[in-house]
This record gives sequence, C-alpha cells and structure tokens, in this order.
Amino acid sequence: MYYHDDAETCIGIAKALYEAGIRAIEFTNRGPKALENFKLLVKERAASMPGLLLAAGTIKTAEHATQFINAGADTLISPVFDSAVCDVAYMNKVLWIPGCMTPTEIHHAQMAGCSMIKLFPGNLLQPSFIEAIQPLFQNLYYLVTGGVEVEEKNLTAWFRAGVAGVGLGSKLITAAVMKEKKYAELTDHAKTAIAIVKKVRESIVK
Repeated sequence: MYYHDDAETCIGIAKALYEAGIRAIEFTNRGPKALENFKLLVKERAASMPGLLLAAGTIKTAEHATQFINAGADTLISPVFDSAVCDVAYMNKVLWIPGCMTPTEIHHAQMAGCSMIKLFPGNLLQPSFIEAIQPLFQNLYYLVTGGVEVEEKNLTAWFRAGVAGVGLGSKLITAAVMKEKKYAELTDHAKTAIAIVKKVRESIVK
C-alpha cells in the first residue's frame, strides 16, 4: 500500500510490484492527488497490467467511496468501520474491507455482512490477538496491516495465527524507493516477500 503525489512515481511503483508477481495493490487516499492518480493507475492497468486488482485505501466517507468506485476501484479498504461506506460498497457490489482493532468493531463489521476484516495496526495488536478472537468470530477472513515486516519470523507468526493475508506498506515501499525511483530494487524486494509468504504458507499446510 502506498501513496505519492507524482503520477509517474505512482505508476512506476505499481509496475515494479506487478513485475514481481503482486496482483493486488492498495493505493491510499492520503493526499490531494489521490483520486487523480488512482484514475491514472486504472488507465495504466488496462494498458499494461492485466489481472491486477486495484484497491482504494483509507476510505473514510461515503463521498470518497463513491468517487473511487466510479474511478474503477475493485475494492475499498478503510482504517475504520463506517456504516455509510459500508452502504455505498453494498449498493455498488464492491468488496469493502473495514479496519478494526477491538472485538466490538469486529462484531459490528460481521453483523453488517463483512467477510474480511483489516486488523490495524498490526504492530500493536500482535498475532496473539488473532488467536484470541478467532473462536469468537468464525467465518471471517483477516488481513493485517501496519508494522508487518518482510522477514520470515514475523510473517510466520502472522500466518500461523490465522491471517488470510498481509498488507505491506513502508516496510516494502520505502521512502528511499519512492524518492530515488529504485524500481528494480523494489521488484527484487517484493519477489523476496512473495517467496517468504509462499514458504510460510506451505509449511503451515504441511
């Protein structure tokens, strides 16, 4: 997940991740050019990145939800549970992943019909939180973001705890990568992350 004001940088990062094999990217609504640059990503996806899922992140209002759905978002991701965003996603038949941190928030999300929950921030919640809540909230998928590290020990802990996936932001797409346009380095780092996740998941299945 990432954001940048510069359109060329936004596209360069997306292409670097795509080249590594990543097929789901969250572009966050965290700056003045978020919607404008998201539209450019959607256009570039149609031209050169087939099969890529583009999620609009940091969606906190119904207005933003509507704007990004109209721009071509495949998924909406929020840092909170918001009933108005939920309604917009439901009416447009678009997957919405709300951010939750407490059992009460997870309960509200589940009662609203959400099937996947974003646990945020992961560096505060820790894998033990997932192990504790799973018996209480069954039939939910969990995506953890915030502080997830691109290293085997950390990823193993999360997947063994039961997450369906992880979101990697600044730990993967660093400030230096964006500023200096180190796209080849990003591709290599992303390939490493994918390999670690594959290894971890295969070890858990066994």
